Amino acid sequence: MISGVCEKRVILCKFTVQSVIKMSGTVYMIPVTLGDADPNLSIPIGTRDITLSLRLFAVEETRTARRWLKSLDRTFPIDSTLFFPVGKHSDVAGLEDFFVRVSGGSDAGVMSEAGMPGLADPGNIIASEAHRRGIRVVPLTGPSSVMLALVASGLNGQSFSFHGYLPVDPQGRRKAVRELERLSAGGSTQIFMETPFRNRKMMEDILAVCQPSTRLCIAADISLPTEFIRTMSVAEWRRQVPALEKRPAVFLIQA
Repeated sequence: MISGVCEKRVILCKFTVQSVIKMSGTVYMIPVTLGDADPNLSIPIGTRDITLSLRLFAVEETRTARRWLKSLDRTFPIDSTLFFPVGKHSDVAGLEDFFVRVSGGSDAGVMSEAGMPGLADPGNIIASEAHRRGIRVVPLTGPSSVMLALVASGLNGQSFSFHGYLPVDPQGRRKAVRELERLSAGGSTQIFMETPFRNRKMMEDILAVCQPSTRLCIAADISLPTEFIRTMSVAEWRRQVPALEKRPAVFLIQA
């Protein structure tokens, strides 16, 4: 009799635990195209299907996210979908409603304005808090400008570091470039990026402070019809500086 009661309690306990586990939704890290590119060329069908099944999103820019979903499916129900803006200064407390919904069983997506969320993007705030709450985080396959630039550069893909955006002020930017060149001398590729309207200044600083023999890869408009990816020495770049204005670009150096 006692054994039967214990067995029932074990079954009830297992049922309760499974119910709790199933209660929580999943947070999907959703990649988008790198600019105005054809989604069919870089977004897998599986990623698209999961994206279109969601009605809850944390996004860097709501307008961009809405436009992206409509580009995947013109019939996507935008008006019945919830969007929570997330910036680099976002407070987790301001996202409580988002996490309450996910914890309650709603699956959600995290989207950047371009490429993979969480890379030089505030999407990591969502992923970090999801882990703290025991919510499953699933990365979906899609384009990443950082990884695509690295594999096309011919530089060391065995050891590399990504530094995101360098300081805006000229003195700080040049100091950072010098330091990255020093680090790259050990054989590790150093990767960084800049906002398109400051690309020219970035190029000027790289060419001014780096050694002539240092290899520099410039990867601009990745995956777009105007894609430009080229690796040469700093000395060679000084003779033919590309036009990078208004073009998203990734820079990679290895001394």
